[in-house]
Order: sequence, then structure tokens, then C-alpha cells
Amino acid sequence: MDLAIVIPAFNEAENIAALVDEIVATLGDAGGYHIIVVDDASTDNTPSVLSGCTGQHPQLRVIRHRQRCGQSAAIATGVEAATRHWIMTLDGDGQNDPADIPRLYAAMNAATDDVWLVAGYREQRMDGWLKRAASGTANTVRRVLLRDQALDSACGIKLFSRDTFLALPRFDHMHRFMPALVQRQGGRVLSITVNSRARQHGQSKYGILDRLWVGMVDLLGVMWLQRRAGFPEIEKED
Repeated sequence: MDLAIVIPAFNEAENIAALVDEIVATLGDAGGYHIIVVDDASTDNTPSVLSGCTGQHPQLRVIRHRQRCGQSAAIATGVEAATRHWIMTLDGDGQNDPADIPRLYAAMNAATDDVWLVAGYREQRMDGWLKRAASGTANTVRRVLLRDQALDSACGIKLFSRDTFLALPRFDHMHRFMPALVQRQGGRVLSITVNSRARQHGQSKYGILDRLWVGMVDLLGVMWLQRRAGFPEIEKED
């Protein structure tokens, strides 16, 4: 597998070791992959837990931010540090199922060249009703206004090439708009149904009202980017 698995983590001491163990167990003897966990300046025991993990798993690399920069910045740090062609992201809370990693990888290998992003779709989310309602509303509004091809833009498990990500505009929370940003660049998005698991420990880093407000502000920014996209098609090169 020519794959780097990038996991942003903030205060996930109770979840991160089990997630790394599960990824390694899922991929088994598959070679060619590595795991990059980017600790976004956690204030709990996450750094020491990850230090213990590196001794057990040679595939694991840990990068730590000096100051908290946000999930999108943590993903960017991991992608930039990766030395593989394909990048897969998972959330550090364990709600994304590592069993879906081979499925998304196989889907990308079988897809046509115009598919630049394989995105997870949580058909049955394991969250409270209020969070599910807020997410459903946000997804509907986003699809109508951005006309992107994703069913669940905020799902943390995604697969794309390193070059695709590095060509995208950077801003805080941009990871939630990757389908629209990829489509803006000329690529197509393929959504794959994935398993959604309940958080076992800790709590979400995003409140409902914070998520909705920030999402609306970012939505307007992405709409602005879409309207100013211009990517010429090369007819001939001598």
C-alpha cells in the first residue's frame, strides 16, 4: 500500500493508542504504509501515550505542534510530512472505523482518473439527535449552495493524493470543505458508505452552535473561491 494515514489529535489520550493498534491490526502485513499522528498541542496525557506507541509500532511517526493550530492545520502538517502518494485521514477520537481503510483504498484504485477524492459517508451516525440534526441541515445547505458531490463533507475518513491536497487553498476548517475544493480544482468526488462508531472516551472538541456559526462563515468563503476559480485547459504544447 502506497499510503500515509494522517490522524490529527487534540486531547485524545484515552482513544489514540487503541486507534493506532486497530489500524495496525487491520492492515496486518500490508507493506508500504505509515501512520502520522499530529498532536495539536494537547494539554492532557496524549504526548506520553503516543511516545509509548512509537516503541510498539515502527510504522508510526508522531509530530507535535508547539501551539494549537486547529484540525485543518494538523492535517496539513501530516500531509506535508508524508512520503507516500496516497493520503488517508481519520479523526483521532476513534469514531472512524479502520476497517474502512482497505475499502476506500480499493475504491480509489478501481475509480477513473477524474476521481480525486474518496470520501466517507456515515449513513447511520452514532451521535446524539441534536448533533445529527445539525449535521444533516449543514450538509443540505452546503450541497445546495456549493453544488459539491459529497454526501457527508464533515466525515473524517477521506482518501486523496498528496499532490491534490497540496494544490488546495488553505484556511482554518478547510478539511470540512474538501469535496467542494477538490471539485473546484477539476476533480470528482466518490462517496463510500462507512461505519460510524460512538465516541468511547472524552468529548467532542466542537460545540453545536460553534460548528454552525463557523460553518456558515466558511461556507461564504468557499462560495467566493468557487466564483473566482479559473483553471485553463491546455490545448497544445510544442
